[in-house]
Amino acid sequence: MTAAVASPDSAPARTYWRSLSYLGLYRITIALFFLGTYLFLGQDIWWSNYNSRLYLVLSSSYLFFSLFALGLTSIKWPQFNHLLTLQISIDIVFIVSLMYSVGGIKSGLGLLLVVAIAASSLISQGRLALFYAALASIALLLEQSYRMLSLQDDVNDYSHAVMLSLSCFATAWLAHSLAKRSDQSEALASQRGIDLENLAQVNELITQEMQDGVVVIDKDFRLRHHNLQAEGLLKPLQPDWEASLVDHCLPELARLMRQWVEDSLESSTVRLQAEQRELILRFMPVGNNRNQGAVVFIEDWSQIQAQAQQMKLAALGKLTANIAHEIRNPLSSISHASQLLQEDEGKDPASARMLQIIDDNVQRMDLMVKDILELNRRDRTRQEMVPIQAFLQEFHGQFCQVEKIPAHGFVLELAGEALTINFDRRHLNQILWNLCRNGWRHSKQGDSSLRLSLRISQLSHGVLLEIADDGPGVPPDMRQHLFEPFFTTESTGTGLGLYIARELCEANAASIHYTGHDFGGSFTIHIKQALP
Repeated sequence: MTAAVASPDSAPARTYWRSLSYLGLYRITIALFFLGTYLFLGQDIWWSNYNSRLYLVLSSSYLFFSLFALGLTSIKWPQFNHLLTLQISIDIVFIVSLMYSVGGIKSGLGLLLVVAIAASSLISQGRLALFYAALASIALLLEQSYRMLSLQDDVNDYSHAVMLSLSCFATAWLAHSLAKRSDQSEALASQRGIDLENLAQVNELITQEMQDGVVVIDKDFRLRHHNLQAEGLLKPLQPDWEASLVDHCLPELARLMRQWVEDSLESSTVRLQAEQRELILRFMPVGNNRNQGAVVFIEDWSQIQAQAQQMKLAALGKLTANIAHEIRNPLSSISHASQLLQEDEGKDPASARMLQIIDDNVQRMDLMVKDILELNRRDRTRQEMVPIQAFLQEFHGQFCQVEKIPAHGFVLELAGEALTINFDRRHLNQILWNLCRNGWRHSKQGDSSLRLSLRISQLSHGVLLEIADDGPGVPPDMRQHLFEPFFTTESTGTGLGLYIARELCEANAASIHYTGHDFGGSFTIHIKQALP
């Protein structure tokens, strides 16, 4: 525990010097009182053994010293501890000398020593408190001893001096204890302040990272805190976040909160319509009752519904995949039985026609089951670095051979520089095969009826794959449903081909879109180019 201050401009140092200034003003007041008593009372003998001349000299000297000490305090020189010790020591000397001039311990001026010791101990935070008490006790006992030897004072007055000395020590110890406890309380309060500040920063960081909006309102309906998510969710209400009163920045929220405070709402969760968005507000009281303020949590109900819909679709997708897998076994049995019946040479034409219908529908259902199972595997990507030119040349050869397409009917156009993409080979092969098969089927099936082009996007510097045909194209009123599942314009189609192509593109961080032309239509796949 110390009262030493390194920098006079620091906040604790200013507090110490200000306290010392107050002590200087108190010293001037006491000196003026001593001098005033002499000027008004004159030579009246109202103390025993009163030495008026010595009393006047000491009072005047004490006043000059008080003014000089206050001047040193104002310029903050010398060091605080040195100046305080010097002033208190001279105070003790002056007070004991004044006691001697007005009759010693019986004058009652010794109580000023207790005040001086208490003040110095509190100012110095208990430092040197016992030293000041010891110095005052020595001065008292010496003064009383001198009076007993020279002036033959009553020996019983010595006990009064001893009691006053003990009072000085008791005061010093009490002040030391109070200063120590005050210092501990100050340190604890400072630590609690740091903890509260850290906690406030942590809470602010947590609220800023929350997905929900958070608004804190106090009992006077003043806005205390909000996060960025709250600004985004409440933006349609045009709030003025600079205003402190909720009635000015969020009047609708203020109205709902008043109803919640008055307990006129059926629950603490209410819905608020904000243009095209529906919000869910949850009011949580800050204290034991609702009148002390509330924390309002804000959720986007449309987003919650979208997430619930996604969960439902994911569960439905798994269920559909499981059903499709179970269908394959009986479907294989039906297909096998149909093939065995078709091998019977003695069957009539009607039976042969019925068996052919069964076989066609079995094949159609098997294709649908394969598409559904493939759709369920869209997230199982194995992306790798694919040199796109070499891949497209190999694909072009295989496609023409398997689909029995003449080389002049399917044209491959490649960019000049070597390009590499990060894609799942199996997924890319399935996407291109599906799009090229559909394009050839709907084209005129003549020279250059189907064209696969590779080029670089000038805007995003990505890779563009375009599959174009010279067929009739997709009618404008159907284009918005083109990538929806089970949407098809053919009676024999499953309606899953383009939907699966889009899903596989998205699984590989690519996109696909359709463009209609006067001479046909084209599908364009945008793929990010892999960095070298």
